[in-house]
Amino acid sequence: MLRNGLEPWHLLVVAIVVILLFGSKKLPEAARGLGKSMRILKSEAKAMKEENAVADPAPVQPATVYAETESPAATATEPPATAH
Repeated sequence: MLRNGLEPWHLLVVAIVVILLFGSKKLPEAARGLGKSMRILKSEAKAMKEENAVADPAPVQPATVYAETESPAATATEPPATAH
């Protein structure tokens, strides 16, 4: 029965039920509202994609961090250890 999914008569039954539930006067208003919502959704999705493309131009290389023992200033200021 459901091998082929929705057949044309299924769509006809659904259309008739929708017309009976909402009335023929409300359907154009609902279609306009749905169209406006879809346009807004598409424009917002496009804006988010453009924003992400601008925000992530290229990865930045991390700065080199030296340990305290490798720092030239740390070794120059420490006096040599003497044995007593």
